[in-house]
Amino acid sequence: MTWHVYVSYLVVVVVVVLVPGPDTMVTLRHAMVGGARRGALAILGIGTASVLQGSAAAVGLGTLVVGSQPLFTAVRWIGAAYLCFLGVQALRSARRGDYHRLDGIGDRPGARSRAYAEGFLCNITNPKVLVMYLSVLPQFLQPGVTSTADALLLAYTVAGLGSAWLLALTLFVHRTHGWLTRRRVRRAMDTVTGTALLGFGARLAVE
Repeated sequence: MTWHVYVSYLVVVVVVVLVPGPDTMVTLRHAMVGGARRGALAILGIGTASVLQGSAAAVGLGTLVVGSQPLFTAVRWIGAAYLCFLGVQALRSARRGDYHRLDGIGDRPGARSRAYAEGFLCNITNPKVLVMYLSVLPQFLQPGVTSTADALLLAYTVAGLGSAWLLALTLFVHRTHGWLTRRRVRRAMDTVTGTALLGFGARLAVE
């Protein structure tokens, strides 16, 4: 694989990474509630799942999943249900507005492990991530020339750039924490996040 091919691939990946999706919403919610550490753990979960899906696509396993309609449909419905569950949680939090009770639990071990788990599940149950890998990667692979190591490099580039972008958002939330922790702002953010997650879940269910 040449540098020209890799740079062209980077341009495509940057565009894909910058488009807000469920991973973005889950990361921002955890960063808002639990601070930069909890946001970083959500990103770690998302990155772990992205690496797994990218590895599966790079070695060809992803094709089997997408090609199996029952399995693909099951993953799609699980992912849709999970996104809707997270969306409802965010909207309930916005409706209650009881943020003083939540401020003291952001750094508890249980909260931190939940951040990682929610990040991981959000990504791994979203079949669109795997479809993205399978649709973008082949365009930059040359049969007989590109090795499995090259394919893995392309896949891990997506996970790496995606994690870097989410980390930048988390640091932004951390720097503006004083403003973002105002009750009115947090309720607005929860409302937007919950609505967006429900929208992502609904769209995933019907497609």
